[in-house]
Amino acid sequence: MFTGIIETLGEVANIVKEGSNIHFTINSQLCAELKIDQSVAHNGVCLTVVALTDHSHTVTAIEETLNKSSLGSLKIGSKVNLERCMQMNARLDGHIVQGHVDQTATCIVINELDGSREYRFKYDPAFGNVTVEKGSISVNGISLTVVNSTVDEFSVFIIPYTLEHTNLHEVKVGDTVNLEFDIIGKYVARLMGNK
Repeated sequence: MFTGIIETLGEVANIVKEGSNIHFTINSQLCAELKIDQSVAHNGVCLTVVALTDHSHTVTAIEETLNKSSLGSLKIGSKVNLERCMQMNARLDGHIVQGHVDQTATCIVINELDGSREYRFKYDPAFGNVTVEKGSISVNGISLTVVNSTVDEFSVFIIPYTLEHTNLHEVKVGDTVNLEFDIIGKYVARLMGNK
């Protein structure tokens, strides 16, 4: 379980395909604090550390994960949002994020505002996922507040600190991001008869 508060940016150092799996090696400042079998969110996707060096860790994404997320589009040099799993005795500064990406979305608008930046995303509503005005959503693993919610689109407003410390500053119109919808909203939607 995660909070959606990104700890650091990692950089993809190596990509190895093995059958339908992809092994990603990520350089980051967190490596000294990681251990084998630990769960780490990579752009919001919970993956298990399978190898470690002093400056990098390796994780494996299976076909199901690659199909539901944007991880397959990572390249060597790509920046990745990283967050270690939540400690039960810590503050929950973001919202409850499971690290299970529901689907991807496409960035359709970026507006520079006076002191912040608006990103608007479009997603396929056929999966039954919904956003709620002023509700929470995880975009590339970042806990954000939904604004201007419609059936298949929503916006988020990003402060300079978040832009500087996450990979959102690299997202352009047309790029794909990972979405994890709020777990409480998903349960309510299920109870109300949505998928």
